[in-house]
Amino acid sequence: MNIRPVLYVIGLFLTVQSLLMLVPALYDLLIHDPGKYAFLWSAAINLLTGLILCVCCRTKEFSLKARQIFLLTNLTWVTLSGFAALPFWIQLDISYTDAYFETMSAITTTGSTVLSGLDTMNKGILLWRSLLQWLGGIGFIVLAVAVLPFLKVGGMRLFQSESSDWSEKVMPRSGSIAKRIVCIYLGLTVCCAYLFFLGGMNGFEAINHAMTALSTGGFSTSDNSMGQFSNPFIHWTATIFMLLGGLPFVLFVKFLKGDHKALTKNTQVVTFVQFLLLTWAGLSIWLFMYSSYSFWESLTLVAFNTTSVVTTTGYALTDYTLWGGFAATAFFFLTFVGGCSGSTAGGVKIFRFEIGAKLLMIQLKQLAHPRACFVQSYNGQQISSDILRSLIAFSFFFGLLVSLLTLLLSLLGLDLTTSISGAATAVANVGPGLGDIIGPAGNFASLPDSAKWLLSLGMLMGRLEVITVLVLFTPQFWKG
Repeated sequence: MNIRPVLYVIGLFLTVQSLLMLVPALYDLLIHDPGKYAFLWSAAINLLTGLILCVCCRTKEFSLKARQIFLLTNLTWVTLSGFAALPFWIQLDISYTDAYFETMSAITTTGSTVLSGLDTMNKGILLWRSLLQWLGGIGFIVLAVAVLPFLKVGGMRLFQSESSDWSEKVMPRSGSIAKRIVCIYLGLTVCCAYLFFLGGMNGFEAINHAMTALSTGGFSTSDNSMGQFSNPFIHWTATIFMLLGGLPFVLFVKFLKGDHKALTKNTQVVTFVQFLLLTWAGLSIWLFMYSSYSFWESLTLVAFNTTSVVTTTGYALTDYTLWGGFAATAFFFLTFVGGCSGSTAGGVKIFRFEIGAKLLMIQLKQLAHPRACFVQSYNGQQISSDILRSLIAFSFFFGLLVSLLTLLLSLLGLDLTTSISGAATAVANVGPGLGDIIGPAGNFASLPDSAKWLLSLGMLMGRLEVITVLVLFTPQFWKG
């Protein structure tokens, strides 16, 4: 396999990343913070490496085949995380392992952190964390819309009404859609920041939280996360924009082009919203009955925290593990749900649960009527055999990955709660786990370095839909 085009593209990405590092550097310069030097040094290293790759790997005829795109997708996330970690490593008194963990968590919009003392931390570092999550969110949307369907990975092929042919001829149209999505993503971020500002956040807090809410990333500028702000208007604003981040951005494009029923007629969107509303209602009533909160307080706390977990954002308004065993168990299972395909959210994705339920019903009907013929369809389209294979493979390897990570983390001496919730939150890209160590009130700093590298791998595999990473470990991939 010719990897020169792959390295050339990575060189371009590193060059762009070096320019992005100037944003927090300029902010530190404006507020007279010496932290700007960490970003300037990091930008220089990124730029130098990127230019070397571009010069040495440039080819006359540039083209990328499927196997090269698989390799590029994986190397991009790994390499950019490695170089984006430099400001954390240079500026903060942490190891490179911690810096890489923080960066991988940011770029995959997981939201797990090893940092504390955020309220007094260098502003440039806080801005860089939020910017990485914002870029990771839009990066995955573009990947899900324009790349993964072409590689026959992910779920977006089920929701393409214009064409079911994801050949090279369709790629230009996908690129055009991606540009519109970027504009919508930017517009929603600005709108979210403005509402946060109206709710009482200062400009810096509003911009940072807008980037991490819409990207369903969950990084905050305070150790108390969203609990730092007492205004319910801020909490509900965050809830709404986390929900929006969990919806397919392709449908926003269709909505703005005149199809005003694009969202309401989409099967996974309707199911996703209904699932959230039922979860809000059930847990709110339970919390109201078994706590001292008023119903409005219960609804606000439940709506915010459940939306944060289901959309894999990871914000915390309060430590919901203190609500009792039922709440902690419920939140653990909510960790796996995820948002819609083509959104910034991680997790299993709601459409896979829908299709699984449909297949179960068809199987039960088939047992009752062995000679009957039942059509497997979803969202108005027939489920092809390759999509079905992809769904089953993803679900199997997702569960296997969580189980394997849990076992490896327990071998490192971590307790069962920390091991299983840490593995689940990494692969599902949620953020906080359960227990006293990595729960909503804790962080991942005390975990051994080997555990952080394992969790970083779990975050990457979860973000790239598992199969995209696993294919690199097959001998057939490297033959020919």
